[in-house]
Amino acid sequence: MSIFEIRQTENGVVLWTGSAENEATALDAMAREAGYRDFLALPESVRSNGLEAARLDLIS
Repeated sequence: MSIFEIRQTENGVVLWTGSAENEATALDAMAREAGYRDFLALPESVRSNGLEAARLDLIS
């Protein structure tokens, strides 16, 4: 598991930070925490604004 931070690319607002296996599961976890089934269930207006999932693991 890794720690991911999901941000809006336009303004840098952090939408979610948490543990996930990869970028795709991080996006799904963010969506579920917001009350949606998965990332694809988010409104198009949210997905089209651009989201970036960055791995935050800093210790190797």
